[in-house]
Amino acid sequence: MKWTDITAIAEALYDKFPEVDPATIRFVDLHNKVVELDGFDDDHSRGGERVLEAIQQAWIDEAQ
Repeated sequence: MKWTDITAIAEALYDKFPEVDPATIRFVDLHNKVVELDGFDDDHSRGGERVLEAIQQAWIDEAQ
């Protein structure tokens, strides 16, 4: 997975961290969870605020 795989990342986060409320997660914690995902193999420094916002929103949508 790459940072641009927003939907795949959101689905993986939903599956791996069902106890986490994506609406309240801090971006630092979100970043750490993304780079820990199995199959994530992108440059860790590329996960900026804009992409994290998109991932967070997709995760919220997945959780609903």
